[in-house]
Amino acid sequence: MKNKIYFGDNLTVLKSLPTESIDLIYIDPPFNTGKSQSRTQIKTIADDDGDRIGFQGRSYKTIALGQKAYNDQFDDYLGFLEPRLREAYRLLKPQGSFYFHIDYREVHYCKILLDQIFGRNSFLNEIIWAYDYGARTRKKWPPKHDNILLYAKDPHHYTFNVDEIERIPYMAPGLVGKDKAERGKLPTDTWWHTIVPTNGTEKTGYPTQKPLGILRRMIQASSNKGDVVLDFFGGSGTTAAACLEFDRYFILVDNNPQSILSMQKRFADFDIEWINCEGINRDENH
Repeated sequence: MKNKIYFGDNLTVLKSLPTESIDLIYIDPPFNTGKSQSRTQIKTIADDDGDRIGFQGRSYKTIALGQKAYNDQFDDYLGFLEPRLREAYRLLKPQGSFYFHIDYREVHYCKILLDQIFGRNSFLNEIIWAYDYGARTRKKWPPKHDNILLYAKDPHHYTFNVDEIERIPYMAPGLVGKDKAERGKLPTDTWWHTIVPTNGTEKTGYPTQKPLGILRRMIQASSNKGDVVLDFFGGSGTTAAACLEFDRYFILVDNNPQSILSMQKRFADFDIEWINCEGINRDENH
C-alpha cells in the first residue's frame, strides 16, 4: 500500500476502488452555503504608515499574497452527495466507520440520507465541534459549531480504540480527586477545539481548513496502525497529515487545483503517489 492523492472527480475515483477496501472514511464536503468560500493570504511588515497596529503598539503594513477560493453552491445538494455516499458505504470494510462533517444548515437533511444508506441502527453519534472565533451576528444566537455524524457499517462490530483517545482536563478537577484529575477524562460528543490559528504553523491558507487536533481524535479512535483512511474531499490535506503521524495509509481526492497545490506544498518531503485523473500534466499546470 502506498499513500495516494488523486486530482479529479471524486465519484470517478470512488468507483475505481475495490469493495470493502477502506477502514475509515472522513469527509468534509462543501457545506452548500450558497457563497464562494475564499481566504486571502497576507503578510505584514513593519511600517510607520501601516494600516494595522501590532505588538507593543507598533505599526504594520498588510500585503496581500493571493487568494484561494471555491464555489460552495449546489442546485441539488443531496443529489450531488448521494452517489458518493453510496460508494463510501460500498468501500468500507465490515468493521469500518464513516465520519461526515457538515454544518447546521444541511445536517438534518444529510442525516436522513445517511440513515437510508447505512441504516438508522448504524448511527452512533452526532459530534458537536464547538469553537469560539470570528464574527458574531447580533440578529440571532451566533452559530459557533459544526456537526460530525458518525456511522458504523456494522453497529455491533466496529473499531473504537477508547484507550488510544487523548484525554482532556476536567472542567472542575477539584471535584474528582487528584488521580482522576491527573489522568483527565474521555471527550464526550461535544468537542471544544479552536479553529486553525491564523498565524500558526499549521495554517496552509486553504479556505475551510480543519484543525489537525480534530482529525487526530477520529483517526486514533476509529482506525489502527496500517489501516487505510479515505478522504474524498481532500481540501488542505489535514486527514493525510494525521495519518502520517499515526502510521495509517491514506487516499485523498480533490478536483480543486488550489487544493492540490496546498497539499503538494504541505507534503513535499513525503513519498506520496500523485495521480492525475484530469488528463492534465501536473508539472505544467501546478
